[in-house]
Amino acid sequence: MLIKIGELAERTETTVETIRYYEKERLLPEPARSSGNYRLYNEEHMERLQFILHCRMLDMALDKVRLLLDFWESPSEDCGDVNTLLDEQIHAVEIRMKELTHLKQHLTVLRHKCTSSVPTTSCGILNALADNSCH
Repeated sequence: MLIKIGELAERTETTVETIRYYEKERLLPEPARSSGNYRLYNEEHMERLQFILHCRMLDMALDKVRLLLDFWESPSEDCGDVNTLLDEQIHAVEIRMKELTHLKQHLTVLRHKCTSSVPTTSCGILNALADNSCH
């Protein structure tokens, strides 16, 4: 099976630009080229792209995706390091959740600074943003 980039994008529900970006970042191997110089992708490209996309959906940075790809391509290796990497990702998500909760609290406080429709010169939100009293 050899398909062009547009079909690969459609089958993996991503964009052509994303595929090109992952090629540029060397996460996807360079595809073969047709006589008309079109990129031609095979099943391996599709599987690898789906793996990358799943990692990115889990908010993994490209350096972690690279590591996971290395592990995936070494099937006889011990997966203890994969577990560690995922534990680190879980911890990073927990930290981000706390940060987002804190952000929501700040936004809620800011929102309460203006509870009615007034001229913008009297808007408590805009004034708090301007004088940095929203923290």
